[in-house]
Amino acid sequence: MRNLRAALPVLLVVLILACAGSPASALTAVLVPQDVPAIDLTRVAERYDTATDRVQVSTAPGADGIVRRIEVRSRTPGSDSNWLVLALTNNSDEQIDRLLVAPHYRLVGSGVIWPDLGSERIAAVTASQGFRPEREASRDADIFRVTLDPGSTVTFVLELAGNSLPQLYLWQPDAYKDSVNNLTLYKGIVLGIAGLLALILTIVVVVKGSLMFPAAAALAWAVLLWLSIDFGFWHKILDLRAATDGIYRAGAEALLAATLIVFLVGYLNLNRWHVRFVHIAAAWFIGMLALVGIALFDPEIAAGIARISLAAVAVLGFGVVVWLALHGFDRAVMLIPTWLFMVAWVAAGGLAVSGILANDVVAPALVGGIVLIVLLIGFTVMQHAFAGAGLAAGLGSDLERRALAITGSGDVVWDWDVSADRISISPEFEHTLGMKPGSLQTAAAAWLDILHPFDRDRFRAALDSVVAERRGRLSETFRFRAQDGHYHWMLLRARPVVAIHGEVTRCVGTLLDVTESRTAEERLLHNAVHDNLTGLPNRELFLDRISGALAFARKDGDLRPTVLIIDIDGYKRVNEAVGLTVGDTILLTIIRRLGRHLKQVDTLARISGDQFGILLLSENKPDRITDLADQLVKAIRTPISFGGRDIVLTASIGLALTEPKTTINRDDLVRNAEVAMMHAKRLGGDHIEIFKPTMRTARTDHLLVEGELRRALERDEIQLVYQPVVRLEDRTIAGFEALLRWNHSRYGRRPPAEFISIAEETGLIVDFGQFALERAARQLSLWQRRLPVDPPLFMTVNVSAKQFVRQDLVQDVKSVISRALVAHNSLKLEITESVVMENPEHAERILEKLRDLGVGLALDDFGTGHSSLAYLQRFPFDTLKIDKSFVRPQARGQRSALLRSIIQMGKDLELDIVAEGAETDSDAVELFHLGCPYAQGYAFGEPMNVEQAERLLGIATETSAVSSASKIVFGALRA
Repeated sequence: MRNLRAALPVLLVVLILACAGSPASALTAVLVPQDVPAIDLTRVAERYDTATDRVQVSTAPGADGIVRRIEVRSRTPGSDSNWLVLALTNNSDEQIDRLLVAPHYRLVGSGVIWPDLGSERIAAVTASQGFRPEREASRDADIFRVTLDPGSTVTFVLELAGNSLPQLYLWQPDAYKDSVNNLTLYKGIVLGIAGLLALILTIVVVVKGSLMFPAAAALAWAVLLWLSIDFGFWHKILDLRAATDGIYRAGAEALLAATLIVFLVGYLNLNRWHVRFVHIAAAWFIGMLALVGIALFDPEIAAGIARISLAAVAVLGFGVVVWLALHGFDRAVMLIPTWLFMVAWVAAGGLAVSGILANDVVAPALVGGIVLIVLLIGFTVMQHAFAGAGLAAGLGSDLERRALAITGSGDVVWDWDVSADRISISPEFEHTLGMKPGSLQTAAAAWLDILHPFDRDRFRAALDSVVAERRGRLSETFRFRAQDGHYHWMLLRARPVVAIHGEVTRCVGTLLDVTESRTAEERLLHNAVHDNLTGLPNRELFLDRISGALAFARKDGDLRPTVLIIDIDGYKRVNEAVGLTVGDTILLTIIRRLGRHLKQVDTLARISGDQFGILLLSENKPDRITDLADQLVKAIRTPISFGGRDIVLTASIGLALTEPKTTINRDDLVRNAEVAMMHAKRLGGDHIEIFKPTMRTARTDHLLVEGELRRALERDEIQLVYQPVVRLEDRTIAGFEALLRWNHSRYGRRPPAEFISIAEETGLIVDFGQFALERAARQLSLWQRRLPVDPPLFMTVNVSAKQFVRQDLVQDVKSVISRALVAHNSLKLEITESVVMENPEHAERILEKLRDLGVGLALDDFGTGHSSLAYLQRFPFDTLKIDKSFVRPQARGQRSALLRSIIQMGKDLELDIVAEGAETDSDAVELFHLGCPYAQGYAFGEPMNVEQAERLLGIATETSAVSSASKIVFGALRA
């Protein structure tokens, strides 16, 4: 009794597990009649999913009513398995043989997204009694022969090879054989037709060279390929593995979508209608070809995208066909029935693959439908291939050729019957003006109503002169008003027809629409006196308006024209920092702000790149004029948001006032305003200055600085200073950047911003650059000999735009390094990306030659201009210098989001990364954590002379021993 009580819990657990592993209801057996050729078992079988390699099921009750329990093990021990269980009953007196068939692939119900592209369905079948079902050889389906004894009920346990079983049928062997034979015959017929179509269209390609013919042939071959793969034709010829069916099927569907795009573009000649059609189609086509490669790795994703693309091509293509047909394109009109059939085919295919249409006839019907579509396309292109030959051969008389030539030229025939005073015109002209047909078939006087008021008298005089002179040729341009209010420029060319009695009876000619050419002429005239970017008057028109205003002012004492010259301070640096496109946008923003403060009688003009001129006529009191100038300065000073940061600009404004009934000429007035503006700029910018005669003497300052600068090299006033570049990993000195400084003997040190710009304007920057290169190379050679570290110290030297474009640059650098004997790639030339992008081809040749000399190449101010990864890979740079605008913290102390990306990109390209503008130690720490190897800035030292740099390096003087230390710790440097 105790043993029984102890065993009760164990029996209860076994009972619960047994109930959990089997359905609560008994298995229902399917009666197998003798005369039914096939039975659909897809929804009859019961599904079991086990977490083990075995399953226990209860059999269907037999003739004796007994339910047995059987256990089936998986072919693969230790793995999770999926099972199907079904029961079949034979209530006849004869033994029944049937085929249990599970197709590997069915188009119907395969799905759109991640479709089922076919695979093995059933791994094994186990019967509860009788003979073990035998697998029969078949490439397209899993087939097992089952035998049912008379009066028996057999339960079958099917081990599934995967999670999906789209269809399961029980076939009579002879009926299944007949079905396969019939389908094979149908497939052969369809393949034959498709192959013949592809061959015929390929032959047409040889005869005709238009793009539509190879496009149609490619579509036909793609359909043939798709059918061959779907029918298993290639598998029989090439003995391909069944496991790769999904790859071939997905690739064929992608090629079908791609060739459909090519046919649509080629047949409709879309590049003639809009170039964007071609760009979109090309990108789409490339994407479809890429799907072929994706199919090698993930056929389901590739097939899903291909099916969606095929539907999109059909629907969007139908929209394009209808749109072109409405615009009178004959090819589109002829393609509408075929493409409508294509849309219907795609819709039916979508219903089939989604499982809504599940009839067995659907798949063969879709196969025949795509072949029929290709057949219709073939008829359409054939009609184009051989059309027009009869017309070309049938041109008979000269009159017919002339009529055809006028029709082809697009000219409108114009005929004036003088005796009846009635004008006849081609219907195309009435359609162009949006008028009803026949509304212009009227008297000549009635045409005056649709003519421009300024052209009416000229039209009347032209007709009268033809009638009066009885000879000559009429060639005049008139403006005709359309129904929408717009005017069309029409060129009327006509000749009189003189009768025997010498009177003009008719006047016949043509009307040609020249609206576009006249609009182009007006645009050219506008561009000649206006700025292309802003649309503002340019300098010439500005001066012309000043002349007119001064002429009126000499007669009207109340009119006192005022000229303002506005120069944006430091706009060139802003343009280099944000790029030309954004710089233009900033200019347009400034123009809108300035325009809000001006009135209609005033003129705002663009004098040069960053200079604007204002002719002010709305104000004549000096205090009101200065108040307006102050408002303009404030408007320009208002921050402009860009890329998460605010750009603040300032302006220098010069004013030139006039006296009542002034006699000053326009050039002197503008020159006075420019002198005042330059005076405001010399005061540091962001100033407003009114011209005074004493300011003219200050204009010589620029010339004086230029003269002193020319003698600066002779006087040894130009010097080099060196700013250290530090390794962030151990805070050691890696190298220096050489910078130019001017120590004037009388005025002391001059700011670089003052003399560098003048040197660039005058061309002295070339001599300064050569001086910097020679002095830096000599100093670097000396330091490398006295401090033999590994890697050696490097030195970077800036190369200006004018120096870079010189033909002698490579020879100059070669001479310098041959004399200095510096380590390989330790002398680096810094070149800004704006200099490189001015002429990329020339820059690439120069940079390659410099690299071959053993010179390092650094791309300076990266990220501020035309930075492009493609160009960065193209040019042989070994160092990338990140502009300080990316290093400086932005709002809320955060740094630019692009900084990390630039650093990572440089590391991926195996470039040395140097971050400029490290001002604090926290900047250096954050740059190190971002992965930047080098940095320079005031955190590591200001630009210094040779003695200070040697003390920083720990190099003793010439008379002392050379220090043995090769690494200088940054903590000691700051001390």
